[in-house]
Amino acid sequence: MAAAPLNPLPNSPPERESEIVESRTLRDYYIILRERLWIALPLALLISIGYGYNEMQATPMFFARATMQFEKPDTVVNIQGVVDSSVRSDIDMNTHLQVLQSNTLAARVREAFSPQELLILKRANLKQSPPGTDPASVPIDMGGMSPSPTRASFIVSINVSHRDAEAAAVVANKYVDVFMTYLVRKMTGGNEVAVEFLSKQADRLRQESEAADTSLQKYMKDKNLISLDSSMNLVAENLRRAATLREESNLNLLRIDEKIRQIETFQAANRNLLEISEIGSHFAVSPLKTQLNKLTQEMSLLAERYFEKHPRMIEKNNEIFVTESDLKRAVDQAIAELRTRHAEVRQSVKTYEEEYHKHEKAQLDLGEMSIVFRSLKTEADAKKGNYVDLLKRMNDTQVVKNIENIPVRPLDLATVNPHPVSPNKAQVARTCVGIGLMIFIGVAVSLSFLDDRVKSAWDVESFIGVNLLGIVPDLTSLKEEEKYQLVAKSKNSLGIEAFLTVYSAIKIHSKLDFPKSMLVTSTIPGEGKTMISCNLAAAFARHGKKILLFDCDLRRPMMHRHFQKENTAGLIPWFENGAVLADGLATNPDLGIIKINENLSLLCSGGRSRTPTEILENPAFGQLLEKLKREYDLIIVDSPPLGAVTDSLLIAERIDEVVYVCRFNRAYRKHIRLYMRALRNGKNEVLGVVLNGLSPRRIEYYSNYRYYRSYKKYYGAQT
Repeated sequence: MAAAPLNPLPNSPPERESEIVESRTLRDYYIILRERLWIALPLALLISIGYGYNEMQATPMFFARATMQFEKPDTVVNIQGVVDSSVRSDIDMNTHLQVLQSNTLAARVREAFSPQELLILKRANLKQSPPGTDPASVPIDMGGMSPSPTRASFIVSINVSHRDAEAAAVVANKYVDVFMTYLVRKMTGGNEVAVEFLSKQADRLRQESEAADTSLQKYMKDKNLISLDSSMNLVAENLRRAATLREESNLNLLRIDEKIRQIETFQAANRNLLEISEIGSHFAVSPLKTQLNKLTQEMSLLAERYFEKHPRMIEKNNEIFVTESDLKRAVDQAIAELRTRHAEVRQSVKTYEEEYHKHEKAQLDLGEMSIVFRSLKTEADAKKGNYVDLLKRMNDTQVVKNIENIPVRPLDLATVNPHPVSPNKAQVARTCVGIGLMIFIGVAVSLSFLDDRVKSAWDVESFIGVNLLGIVPDLTSLKEEEKYQLVAKSKNSLGIEAFLTVYSAIKIHSKLDFPKSMLVTSTIPGEGKTMISCNLAAAFARHGKKILLFDCDLRRPMMHRHFQKENTAGLIPWFENGAVLADGLATNPDLGIIKINENLSLLCSGGRSRTPTEILENPAFGQLLEKLKREYDLIIVDSPPLGAVTDSLLIAERIDEVVYVCRFNRAYRKHIRLYMRALRNGKNEVLGVVLNGLSPRRIEYYSNYRYYRSYKKYYGAQT
């Protein structure tokens, strides 16, 4: 088929049906285009031809192109002018393009035309003016101009379209000349103004620089600063030296304090002061100490030989006494010298402390002066630097002014092209074809989405969501009495093969075994359900099944006419006469079942009823069907259309299976889905849809029933 079938379960809820998504293949769209060919094609041809005719009536336009090239910046001198017209980036190129498109440049171009060129520009308007018109009163036509840069280059094209070929070339070349003149004036005038402005600024900056230098020198003189760095180094050196001397004096003072405390401790303890190294090693004490030790030793030797009163003993004692006295005086002198040195060191500590604070204050004062000095010096240097930079910029501008290098030159001048570029016949033809195709496809597809009628196997299987049991060709060429008994009379025709295909599909999709009942219904009248019921019953009968064809259309029974039978007996008389359900219903005179052939029988309606629902809702009707299934393998019930009356839904409540008939391009898909939902809610087994009424040509491209060509080739074309 055209798309994969979607076969929901018979009892699937409505929510599941609403999930069906429309999806078409290329073959489906081919069918849509082919089906609506004679609607979409004339409309597409009409619009595309009308568009082409209108385009071809346009005024012929001629085209001219002049090109100019921007030069790369010169490297003769490494300077930059105040007005830089060179192209260094995309921004520069876009700026030039905007200037070319500006009204200011267009006005300059208009003013630059010579009298001869003005006559050329007026020629197109003069041709359309009345004869005898004064050329001076005719406005000029500059056509349309658009600049375009060439990708990855410094080349710009001036494109002009005009009704006159020569005028297009004149305008393009004039734009190039005026644009170059504009750049020359811009660069020259801009640099002259810049030089004058820079000169004034240089004088002002020079005066500011001199004033800043004067302030700096005055401050240095007032503060006696020859060199800030030298002064700071000298003060720092003095501070370091004073700190060193102060530390040494403090250390000496600590040492002397320690010696004095030791002497005082010895004196308090009445200890020998000579044990103190500072006293014992004194230059006056040390010889006396040695001499006293020597006398003491000599006295010891004399004491061994003489008595105390011996003159030599007395003499030696006197020497010892004198030496001890001298030693005591020498110790006192050493102590006095130590105390004197202690006072001197204390005074030195005080002096060095004062000197350190003096140098420290000098350093702080110099630091404060350095802040002011550096601020003044920075200001002076900045103003001097600004003055120097401005002088350099002024010199560069003067050089650029003298060089006067224009960064653009003409590359190719525009020439006269006698062949118009519009209307472009080839382009118009391609556009017409494109418009025609879009309209043709758009109209066809739009109509297909607006048209909700069933047309193809895709509509049945993918949109409605049921099986396609078969496609029955259009049999309107047959006689009325023939098409209802095609299968019964066993004629070799395409119609018989279609009904046999439906028979096979029903057997494949049916889940119930015989005996059973089957309802054949449709959406609206005229879809061929009665014809399909008759031939389907005959197909089952041909295959050995005992079939009862039941005409349950109690409002408009037609089946008896197709078999040339009377409609005097049937369901209505049986019901009116008491609805007897005894055995042998096949021979019941009220039912009047008619034997068509060996396996096929017909049960008529027995007339018409204004209130058929009373019969169909009566339990006797369901009991009748159950009793008949004991005598027949299959009961095929032909009912009224679902869209006309509710009889079919009442019948479907008592039927096992349902076959739905849909005529090509007749019933709407949304209606069929609605009735399918009602049948499924009634717990019916919907076997599928039989698509009826397709012509042989439509069968070929509306379905995948490839047997059709094989059948025609084998049996020959038959109707």
